[in-house]
Amino acid sequence: MNRHAFAGTGVAIVTPFLDNGDLDKHSLEKLVNHLIEGNVDYLVVLGTTGESATLSKEEKKEIFSLVNQYANGRIKLVAGIGGNDTRAVINSFNEYDLSGYSAILSVSPYYNKPNSEGVFQHYKAVSEASPLPVIMYNVPGRTGMNVNVATTLRIASECKNIIATKEASGNVEQILQIIKDKPEGFEVISGDDGITLPLIACGAIGVISVIANAYPKQCSDMVNFCLDGNFAAARPLHETMLPIVHSLFAEGSPSGVKVYLKELGVTKETFRLPVVSVSSELKNKIKDLMKTI
Repeated sequence: MNRHAFAGTGVAIVTPFLDNGDLDKHSLEKLVNHLIEGNVDYLVVLGTTGESATLSKEEKKEIFSLVNQYANGRIKLVAGIGGNDTRAVINSFNEYDLSGYSAILSVSPYYNKPNSEGVFQHYKAVSEASPLPVIMYNVPGRTGMNVNVATTLRIASECKNIIATKEASGNVEQILQIIKDKPEGFEVISGDDGITLPLIACGAIGVISVIANAYPKQCSDMVNFCLDGNFAAARPLHETMLPIVHSLFAEGSPSGVKVYLKELGVTKETFRLPVVSVSSELKNKIKDLMKTI
């Protein structure tokens, strides 16, 4: 069966840091290999999970380049490039080397809280300027505003270079309405691990996942079972992962997933302020949960 280019499991990868706060290149390479060996379909570099808000432009350039180097053509790559300054987002397309990348994930404008017309005009400008297809990203829990159904469908219909939305609104009714009314060629990707199974059952094409950083094979298997219509096989994996998904976000992300990655020996549990580690109670709970998978 032919699938959409971004069907399946994408991973919003973490950015590993050394104890002194510098980029941990060795762990980044380990992470890329860990995910490719886990059979995920593509990597999303410098999304929210990658702590992009606390990385300098020079660090971002280096990370885009390093992930492309480490992946070495083995997997599709998506570059996280978004912001609340439309002109700056457009200018950044020429400032980053996007060799090896197949698409751009661009979060809706945050803090400014533009109205629906402003959101549309932002994405229209991004769509026209982008050298690659764009996946829009609606995550009101972080941006402070929701991209509503009507605006999403208008963008989908009028901005032909925008090929999908990563929907992390948590509003299942809204997401299902988008799936129902979207034009041909525009797809919906789950932005929440916990509801990926039901969203695929209703027509989403996959997930951009956080949990897959730690458990790429389990997540990929679950998504592939869903895409094949084998929900009887998918449900046990989904149910096993649900408490793990809850633990990832119980005290903020990527704090939770970096505990898993440390315990798995993939990366250190280090962050850029204001992100900090989770409590010792949650760490102990995570260690117990790891015994179940």
